[in-house]
Amino acid sequence: MLRFFKSSLPAQLLALLILVLALRLPLLWLGLPVTAAELRALLVGERLHDGAMPYRDLFDGTAPLAAATFAVLDALLSRPVWLYRVFALVLLLAQAFRLNMVLNRYDVHPERGYVVTLTYLLVGSVSTDLDTLSPLLLGHTFVVFSLSALLPTSREGYDNRRLFRAGFLIGLGALCYLPLSLFVIVGLFAVVIFAANSFRSSLLLLCGFFFPYALVATFFFYIGAMPGFVQFHLQPGLTDLIASGLPAGLQLRLLIVPGLVLVLGLLRSLGTSLGLVFQVKFRQMMLVWLVVAMATAAVEQGAAPGVLVLLLPPLAYFSLFLWQRYQHMWLLELGLLLILNAAVVLRYRAHVPGLEAVLQMPAESRFGLHPDPRYASIRNQTLLILGQDDRAYFHNRPATPYLDWALSQVDFGHLTEYAAVVRIAQRIGTTPPDYLLDQAAIVPRLKQLLPGLFAPYEPTGMPGLYRRQVKQ
Repeated sequence: MLRFFKSSLPAQLLALLILVLALRLPLLWLGLPVTAAELRALLVGERLHDGAMPYRDLFDGTAPLAAATFAVLDALLSRPVWLYRVFALVLLLAQAFRLNMVLNRYDVHPERGYVVTLTYLLVGSVSTDLDTLSPLLLGHTFVVFSLSALLPTSREGYDNRRLFRAGFLIGLGALCYLPLSLFVIVGLFAVVIFAANSFRSSLLLLCGFFFPYALVATFFFYIGAMPGFVQFHLQPGLTDLIASGLPAGLQLRLLIVPGLVLVLGLLRSLGTSLGLVFQVKFRQMMLVWLVVAMATAAVEQGAAPGVLVLLLPPLAYFSLFLWQRYQHMWLLELGLLLILNAAVVLRYRAHVPGLEAVLQMPAESRFGLHPDPRYASIRNQTLLILGQDDRAYFHNRPATPYLDWALSQVDFGHLTEYAAVVRIAQRIGTTPPDYLLDQAAIVPRLKQLLPGLFAPYEPTGMPGLYRRQVKQ
């Protein structure tokens, strides 16, 4: 199988697509529960599609370009969970094929073919975490596409447009997921080792990186959302993001197979001498890429949705050394088959009785979200949840800016301050929701502070749920 995919013929490409779809689509057809990150993305897309402006009419920290993407998908189809899954698969395929094309075009390794794409997609299938659309997966696509612009096309070095485009693409990635801004380090390192005029080239790269942020900041300034953009997107920086992916312990166990492939490829690459200076420099750049990817993953302690995708480009590159010509080729074929089998076993372990207990790895589906049965009778209503549990939004719509409870503490956490109470009245009074779900037990306090707004809400008999009674 390995020898087959070392060719660059169209038949190999078709076989690769069939293999990957056969590996991934059955589980998508069986169904995956909606994750916390997906539910938040659906809610953000719905609110923006309804006309809310991010950071002004919505308390949420989703990066602006990711939020705009969710709004576009919601415009195509309401609550499009299956469309999210298809789009995530398309993004992963685009990353794999783009990386493979760049490595082949620039001769970074003596051997060509579709082995990079094969490894990228096989290892990316060991977890269902990459079956769901996340801001990290979306932003990482821009980072992968920036790689070709970081490589010089001639001995004279770069031209201005390529460096600016590289920085611009990394900036777009950061507008999807802020920690991806760390990949500017990879760009600056590439400039140092490839460019003749490092200082001027670095400035071009940085100008390209900050340009999309300048455009977005100008837009938010004119619509009055600049304070929220700073508070919810820029101010948290790289240290105060809200992780909603898999538990870090499960992520680490799922990284055993990718980590083993990466380590073996690294060891093989360090013992391989490369003939061209460019190939040596490219290997150095991918080592820096690996370090930056690990730093980006560490921002949220490895719990960010889709964190595995960060390791796939360096892993796929270093795997070229692992799959290169060897005295005992049957060992390499066996190794590739073991990776394929490991991906199948890990991906479908929830559907084989007892396999989760043997592997001591609970399936990712166990960490998905399901509608809260206590509020199953409430459907297609506007709702405000005063608390962390968002499950009641499965069949209902948010109607106020207060979507993220942690960020909403800027108002609800300061009820002793007159200014905070006034802001709550202004932000809810125009479109009061049909129901309040009081998980923080603050509705009695709100009735005292704002009786005109909250007095019409009466208990329904369900835990913490209040319904707005409209006077006839």
